[in-house]
Amino acid sequence: MVAASLQKLLDELERLPGVGPKSAQRIAYWMLNTDRATAVRLADAIVEVKDTVRFCSRCFNYAEGDLCQVCASPERDHRTICVVSEPRDIPPIERTGAFRGVYHVLGGELSPMDGIGPEQLHIAELMGRLADPAIDEVIIATNPNVEGETTAAYLSRQIKPLGIRASRLASGLPVGGDLEFADEVTLGRAIEARRTL
Repeated sequence: MVAASLQKLLDELERLPGVGPKSAQRIAYWMLNTDRATAVRLADAIVEVKDTVRFCSRCFNYAEGDLCQVCASPERDHRTICVVSEPRDIPPIERTGAFRGVYHVLGGELSPMDGIGPEQLHIAELMGRLADPAIDEVIIATNPNVEGETTAAYLSRQIKPLGIRASRLASGLPVGGDLEFADEVTLGRAIEARRTL
């Protein structure tokens, strides 16, 4: 038998993505064994993020003001837009240090089976941004799955008549990977996206 307040905490933790019963127990018991100040800091951080973070009015990334840090930065190349599915897709790209443009978050990917069409995504807002004659390129960085490929193909068809270069992230073999363990689709894409040395 578990105390009612502890069971309530376990139930809430299990609702988090990727947290099952055992993980919920580990987190809950850590919270019980830590000092009160640490638990309060965690609770305050959760409440603060819910109260202060919203979507950027331009790109739909997470922001604390009207614009996110990327859109507000004059040091970014505002002529190049990288289109991603979700805000969580931006940090991995940023960590590479290879992209200095700005972003546009669709808020998902096309999935007719799930009732997600162009109207449910921020595609109209993207097309509005592309009316700016300063835009040179749109990099489509949706996931390399059926929905992501469908979304990329749809966006490419919408962007092409505008005369703006549309590119897709290359996909293929990871660095340090072995050919013998690569699946046929990944290996095929690596061959198609090969470059001259």
